Amino acid sequence: MRTYQLNLPHEERGRAGLGTRPSGTGHGPPGAAARATINGRFLSQPKTGVQRYAYEIVRQMDAILAEDPLLRSHLALDIVAPERAAGPSDYAAIRRRGVGGGKGYGWEQGVLPLRARAPLLNLCNTAPLLRRRQIVCIHGANSFVYPQSYSRRFRYAQRALFPTIGRRAQTITTVSNASAKLLKSLGIVPADREIDVIPNGHEHVHAWRPEATRLDRAAILERPYVLVIGSQAPHKNVRMLDAIAGALNARGIKLVVTGGVFNMFSSQAAQLGAPETSVLGYVTDDDLAFLLSNALCLAFPSLVEGFGLPLVEAMALGCPVVSSNVTSMPEVCGNAAILLPPDRPELWLEAIQGLHDSPSLRADLAARGAKQVRRFSWAASAQAYIDLLLDATGGPCRPL
Repeated sequence: MRTYQLNLPHEERGRAGLGTRPSGTGHGPPGAAARATINGRFLSQPKTGVQRYAYEIVRQMDAILAEDPLLRSHLALDIVAPERAAGPSDYAAIRRRGVGGGKGYGWEQGVLPLRARAPLLNLCNTAPLLRRRQIVCIHGANSFVYPQSYSRRFRYAQRALFPTIGRRAQTITTVSNASAKLLKSLGIVPADREIDVIPNGHEHVHAWRPEATRLDRAAILERPYVLVIGSQAPHKNVRMLDAIAGALNARGIKLVVTGGVFNMFSSQAAQLGAPETSVLGYVTDDDLAFLLSNALCLAFPSLVEGFGLPLVEAMALGCPVVSSNVTSMPEVCGNAAILLPPDRPELWLEAIQGLHDSPSLRADLAARGAKQVRRFSWAASAQAYIDLLLDATGGPCRPL
């Protein structure tokens, strides 16, 4: 990934070549900041991990701009969203504009390109096909690898849009090196194109309040429990853990599964049949903080992930992690988790039992997780996008 000299004190920027470009050399009138636009369609969508990425990146970009008058003199951002979209409207430095009717692919392809100034930043996989001067984050290719997990409309849309975006967009980003390799191996992004890896962060969990949970605390804490976060889509592989719920129960350990139902997923969700499995469904962030803070471990048995946001959320809250050893998960976990094949339930049972029996192992994994999670910062990733936007607008950003 390219690195830029932007994180410098104001007085050092002249020596780095920042703030010294004569007025009028950008993409606007003399003395004016170059303008760029953020695709705000995510504000009208349910908040899955992909939308969380956009919310947190934009929030941190806004904070960086608000604190830096010199940067604001070079870059001004608008976020253009569907007229009736929810989400934040109190940005300090980013101007929000609501435009047009609708909120789906039609709005993104037909309305947004007419109302958005280039360059355009798209943080949630899709983007207007007619635009070349844009940055697009393609989080992964799950719908290509496990189409049975997704609705027909969702997977057809991604198959139609992704390869064109991968060829035409000025800059492609993704959230892990594993995802970058997969995008190239599937031909979504040409093999000779550079992909910038800008990962998820973890700081959002520090705003969660476990004491505000609405869950039945006594019922949750009645016995040690293993927490599973994610939908019941086939690629999440929750059924594998459901199959060992009885064996866990016999050892005094409960399986607790959380995750909402979204229309992008196939109706062929895994049916969890074990009576010992406690399915909570959708939970709030505060509920999740309570669950992670008290769990024996997070079990994350996915077959494919672009990143795996629950992994860093767990590590940030001191929860030990047992994860699949495929796609992005070893990259995200490093040496801070127990990594296992997703098709070996007996190994998962053994690992969970080992954590149950060893407080020192749990403490060691929690300590390793606290160190590993510092590699993933929303502030650093937001800064990386600001660097790319300055580069795209001809701003004062010089690669090292």
